[in-house]
Amino acid sequence: MDGIMRRRLSEDDYVQGVVAGDRTILARAITLVESTHPAHEALGQAVLARLLPRAGRAVRVGVSGVPGVGKSTFIDAFGTHLTGEGHEVAVLAVDPSSTVTGGSILGDKTRMQRLSVDPHAFIRPSPSAGSLGGVARRTREASLLCEAAGFDVILIETVGVGQSETSVAGMVDFFLVLMLAGAGDELQGIKKGILELADLIAINKADGPNAERARRAAREYQGALHYVRQASPSWAPRVLTCSAREDQGLDAIWKAILEHRDALSATGELAEKRRAQQLRWMWSMVEEGLLDALRKAPGMSERLSRLERAVLEAHATPSQAAGEILGAFRTGG
Repeated sequence: MDGIMRRRLSEDDYVQGVVAGDRTILARAITLVESTHPAHEALGQAVLARLLPRAGRAVRVGVSGVPGVGKSTFIDAFGTHLTGEGHEVAVLAVDPSSTVTGGSILGDKTRMQRLSVDPHAFIRPSPSAGSLGGVARRTREASLLCEAAGFDVILIETVGVGQSETSVAGMVDFFLVLMLAGAGDELQGIKKGILELADLIAINKADGPNAERARRAAREYQGALHYVRQASPSWAPRVLTCSAREDQGLDAIWKAILEHRDALSATGELAEKRRAQQLRWMWSMVEEGLLDALRKAPGMSERLSRLERAVLEAHATPSQAAGEILGAFRTGG
């Protein structure tokens, strides 16, 4: 194996190593699909295509939460609970803001003290740069590689804020939102959009003197969910309490995830959801590729700068500027 690691890996090396569950080769395969080098991209897609039949059997869970909710502590406790039950757990992240923050997941990994040394777990930092679309694409592909390597639970964490929540919800089966109690208005700062995405809201840090506040918050969130459009006809979102610090309520959360999976599988909704996600993934990559090609087209950089200034200075409407950009792109200048 040392000899293989010192040389450039072939397509067969990657495929065989991932299938064998070799963590080092899995990490190198993820690095390969993250690369923007044309040769690496071609090899990465060839490896993914061969491994795709081995993916698709894992439970995919998205984890989001308000600042200070203790996501890292929760994932560490929840992942350790699952490996203790015999599962193989991979933790990935979507962090489009890491060029500014320095990559929160890197710090999170050190705070996942139990999971980071667990032989049945794998933690992968998100790419350190890139647009939300690019980071999300690489996270999707990393998820498929982890599934092919035998991980049966994939936890995808939103590290950034805003659109990253929607992006993660679009690549998982179950979306878990962590909330806090005792911060004044229990619904303060919560966005309707997150409530619409959530399959389960978990009030974390429900321990000690905060336990009663957490139960009260759970009742308020459950009431709020009645006014939100239900995303699935097969599942009514729930609210639970938990304490990652004291390992309480984690089994109830996992039970809810499995009940959700059974409910959606019974109606065929889970399979349809995954097919729809694949199509949206394809079109998002088309859109990203077209925008990238537009920006890199000969002579387009100066034109884009000029039109951006014209819009900012109210010398042109956005529609006029967009029309000129698209017209120049279609005609090649």
